[in-house]
Amino acid sequence: LLTTLLVWMLAVLQAPAPVKQAVVETTAGTFIIDLAPEQAPATTAYFVKTAGDGGYTGTIFHKMIKYGIIQGGDPLTRDPARRAQYGTGGLSAVKDEPRAAKMTRGSVAAVTIPGKADSAGQQFFVAVVDQPGLDGKYTVFGHVSDGIEVVQKISETPVDDKGVATARI
Repeated sequence: LLTTLLVWMLAVLQAPAPVKQAVVETTAGTFIIDLAPEQAPATTAYFVKTAGDGGYTGTIFHKMIKYGIIQGGDPLTRDPARRAQYGTGGLSAVKDEPRAAKMTRGSVAAVTIPGKADSAGQQFFVAVVDQPGLDGKYTVFGHVSDGIEVVQKISETPVDDKGVATARI
């Protein structure tokens, strides 16, 4: 009995921790993000807290590059009348964390204000395909584990001359 218990305890102690996930439900479908708190603890914690507080409810993916990236999470996107300000809300809340060596397909990263340290916050973007030009420039706090085809579909949303979506996803 003691041997069995010892083997069971070792198995429990060596079992990997369950993956924390975010389920992102959109009008284009649902995708799942495996969060990476070990990689970016502050950014992940802020994302989880914001989601838990309802901070993403009613926001849209407002910026996209077809088959490139999609960007969302700006609290200003709840109000269509503030369209000219999309991309400026919910920033400067999280200190910089290590930057990802590679920005691969499905990487989920914190949006920052160009050239401004400690400017990440509520906004995030998802790489639809590998983005080698972004390697080492952003904090990655998750990876799409299911539904990358939904992310790609969102990237196909028509945009205006400023890259802002013309439809609300």
